[in-house]
Amino acid sequence: MPDEAILIHDQYYIRAGSSRLDDRTRVLKHGDSFAVFDRFGDIDPLGSGELGLYHTDTRFLSRLALRLEGKRPLLLESMVKQDNTVFRVDLMNADTQCDNGQTIARGSVHVFRSKVLLDDACHERLRLHNYSLATIEFDFSVQFDADFADLFEVRGMPRAQRGQVLEPHAHSRELELGYRGRDGRTRRTRIVFDAEPRWDGTYATFHLRLAAHAEATFSWAIACEIDEPHGNGDSPGPAKGPAQRTTRGDTEKAPAGREQRTEHPEAGYQAAADRVARSVARNRERDPQIESSNAQFNDWLDRSLADLHLLCTSTPHGPYPYAGVPWYSTVFGRDGIITALEFLWMNPSMARGVLSYLAATQADADNPERDAQPGKILHETRGGEMAALGEVPFGCYYGSIDATPLFVVLADAYHRRTADTDFVSALWPHVDRALDWIDRYGDIDDDGFYEYARRSGTGLRNQGWKDSQDAIFHADGSQAEGPIALCEMQAYVYAAKLAGARLSRLLGGNDRAQALEREAAELRDRFAQTFWCEELGIYAMALDGDKRPCRVVSSNAGQCLFTGIALPEHAERVARTLTGDECFSGWGIRTIGSAENGYNPMSYHNGSVWPHDNALIAAGFARYGLKDAALQVLEGLFAAARFVEMHRLPELFCGFRRRTGEAPTLYPVACSPQAWAAGAVFLCLQACLGLEVRGPTATVKFSDPVLPAFMRHMHVRNLRIGDASVDLLLARRGGDVGISVPRRSGPVSVVTVK
Repeated sequence: MPDEAILIHDQYYIRAGSSRLDDRTRVLKHGDSFAVFDRFGDIDPLGSGELGLYHTDTRFLSRLALRLEGKRPLLLESMVKQDNTVFRVDLMNADTQCDNGQTIARGSVHVFRSKVLLDDACHERLRLHNYSLATIEFDFSVQFDADFADLFEVRGMPRAQRGQVLEPHAHSRELELGYRGRDGRTRRTRIVFDAEPRWDGTYATFHLRLAAHAEATFSWAIACEIDEPHGNGDSPGPAKGPAQRTTRGDTEKAPAGREQRTEHPEAGYQAAADRVARSVARNRERDPQIESSNAQFNDWLDRSLADLHLLCTSTPHGPYPYAGVPWYSTVFGRDGIITALEFLWMNPSMARGVLSYLAATQADADNPERDAQPGKILHETRGGEMAALGEVPFGCYYGSIDATPLFVVLADAYHRRTADTDFVSALWPHVDRALDWIDRYGDIDDDGFYEYARRSGTGLRNQGWKDSQDAIFHADGSQAEGPIALCEMQAYVYAAKLAGARLSRLLGGNDRAQALEREAAELRDRFAQTFWCEELGIYAMALDGDKRPCRVVSSNAGQCLFTGIALPEHAERVARTLTGDECFSGWGIRTIGSAENGYNPMSYHNGSVWPHDNALIAAGFARYGLKDAALQVLEGLFAAARFVEMHRLPELFCGFRRRTGEAPTLYPVACSPQAWAAGAVFLCLQACLGLEVRGPTATVKFSDPVLPAFMRHMHVRNLRIGDASVDLLLARRGGDVGISVPRRSGPVSVVTVK
């Protein structure tokens, strides 16, 4: 491989200078805020350094350390509740020699911490219980700090100049930490206790006397506050569009603005916990409940569902699944669309929110610095200081090639699921503009294929879902130069034209529908002739700017099956290639085959395993009737989910071969939770069952359903189609799956076809 292929510089690479001392973190998220703690409930700056409390892409708390007489308590257990609402930690004191001369034996004091995140504040309650037979007297302290680092700084991007960190100010029960940014905004972290501590800088210390078997409770709130721009910063002014995010984690009224003071912390903790619990229960009311005969599979399902609701954020346009914590807790067009497609059969409200948001932020002008063109769908939006200053282009950025056709695909899929013609009719102008973008801007060199080429000097070099710098290459390992036509982009455009044709015909545009269908058929023919690599048994990953195929065995080709662009004989060959030893690790399909020069199982895109990628491929296998291959993918991902903590599949894991009795090798800076990884199980399950929910005919259809060997039966309760609902019981009977309907409410038909 040429040296330059090894030394490619990626300015948006997530750096990992050292490992965390303990890689088992605990995550809370609500609205535009999220927090990453260690298992003790602390935020420790050591290790890889992503722990913290974040709000709108800024870290508002970079240090949180609880100590008893200067010592860290011993960890007993920590967990986030199954519904992701509360983080709870059980600790006990270490053997302690107090300053007053008293010795406190290990395990005398039980320390219970609980945290909840609501809107812009983290509420914490601390309970200390003396289980010894004597009165004990000791100090405990909580240390705070805030670096107000932009998320891209935390990811490893250097900055030539930062704003001004303000002097901490402690008074009575409050501590205020502040930062005056170069974007003209002042950001503050305000900590409010329910009792007055002794302050020593940013240390809050309490002296406690506990009788035998007595307990004491303390609480505090950590609020993230942002002032309006004060006008004397270096900011070029507020960015237009979604960079100025206004979101809420639920629909209840919440305090807004710095003039609203955080309520009494103890009342705040319980009120926050109750409100978050109500919000989660309300948001999950319309989800079906799935229970199978396999308890571990149920755990994976439950965790995935809880994580989707954790990441789903209420916006002025409806719910939107933020991509992942910690690096991508914001709107991403491609991620949101794919997550909504994965979850569509379960609950279409997420898809409606995604479509509404992306329609509202669709580009309406040509802006090279944002890689924007009229009709193009948003790639990413950011609200931090670096985005506001233009140090990164992602305040409102359009540099993805595939989000626009996928937007059209989702619009059609949403209508087929819901029959919501009024919404789709209102959405049609945006769909029409997206289709126009495909034809007007998608084919850069008029060769009949659809390419990307970066126009922004600071934008992404690669603009498909594999968007790292080194992701698209030739068989010898050399990097492909653009404009680059990805194989899956051709597939997405093919699907978009067919989807646009169905919607156009629905709304009375028969001539337009026929033209789109003709264009799709012509693209399918060109694609088969140009991209198929007979010697590899797979489609080329891409064409470079000279129209040379990248003859590399990659998972990209599997996503082509998802859309139906593949010829049936090609689909079978692709499935054999991707489920063979070179591509299938045992945990799933690798992004790059292990025999390729560019293969690296520890890379981000060049040999790792991505759950969402596997789910799309499994759906593609099922589309061509290749159910055994789809089952293989589901079983591999389930095996991985059994080993990872909390059954939470991360964004990706390394592509090393599965070894008996060992867990998958984790990727050190993967997001966890990640929305489209959480959605993967639902799309895989849909693929194996051949499940379609058809709104226009109120029909639940199963095509040649299969269940994995580890599952005897599955019960789906309260699957909704409009105002109707149905319960389904699926049971494996030899090689077949029988389906019965224990309950039906409203006019719903259930059909099974072979």
